[in-house]
Amino acid sequence: MWMMRQAGRYLPEYRELRAEKGGFLDLVYDSEAAAEITLQPLKRFPELDAAILFSDILIVPFAIGQNLTFVTGEGPRLTPTLLKDDLDELTAYPARLDPIYDTVRKVKAALPPSMTLIGFAGSPWTVATYMVAGQGSRDQAEARRMAYSDPAKFGAIVERIEEVTLGYLSAQVKAGAEALQLFDSWSGSLSPAQFERWVIAPTARLVSELNKRHPTVPIIGFPKGAGGKLAAYARETRVNALGLDETVDPVWAAKELPEKLPIQGNLDPLALIAGGEPLEEAVRRTLDAFATRPHIFNLGHGILKDTPIAQVERLIALVKGDE
Repeated sequence: MWMMRQAGRYLPEYRELRAEKGGFLDLVYDSEAAAEITLQPLKRFPELDAAILFSDILIVPFAIGQNLTFVTGEGPRLTPTLLKDDLDELTAYPARLDPIYDTVRKVKAALPPSMTLIGFAGSPWTVATYMVAGQGSRDQAEARRMAYSDPAKFGAIVERIEEVTLGYLSAQVKAGAEALQLFDSWSGSLSPAQFERWVIAPTARLVSELNKRHPTVPIIGFPKGAGGKLAAYARETRVNALGLDETVDPVWAAKELPEKLPIQGNLDPLALIAGGEPLEEAVRRTLDAFATRPHIFNLGHGILKDTPIAQVERLIALVKGDE
């Protein structure tokens, strides 16, 4: 069991450190602080089984050469956008990845042997949507439009992301990461054919190359919003485990997804906030559905900032059977 965004704003110790150190990007690039944040949830909830690196998926476009800022209350911004500017006009700064590797090394050195360290990156499609539009959006219209109207340009962006992400994740493993997760947060906006081209194919190439370099390191794919396309994603990408968002019926997933494939997920973060019987019912449904296959209990998306600590403690007790 671990929780997406388990190192973050719902923890008072995180809020205290952020107030002391500054903005989000300042924390990511302060390896001492980032390591401390990564370890905070494990100190508070020692029953968790894994730490996930405290960083952000947009570190990759930052290394490719876009400027990265985080606007309070609005989220990340990348400039220049690739709607009109060309990829080749960017100047790469691969050294911008180095502090992340320092964080991994520091966490690995401090982590108890019984706990796993998970590294991560954004999948090429999701990262490309930010690079094209310069920010997140509801329907990723700018990236989807470019993928249809200028697939050569969009394909070059995806190819560059793949190249940098492969080196980035491989270096995380060399620094101490024992598993990897690929976040494809915006995969749900694509048609089946576009999903095949821009989600499955790049992910499959990354998984194949990472498996060659690091054959013992499992890779978790998390194509949020993929729905009925999940089975094809699992078969064709050959990820070692599949993360499910909260909209996926666990009973359906247990029947339709490849047999024996480890599943991760998929409690609704709002059920965690609600607590009580809704939380207990949701936990039971997920645990029962995946009782006959390997299962990493997790949320269907990141834990929300207003989640009470007591509800997290209750969730862990339910999952770990401390009742």
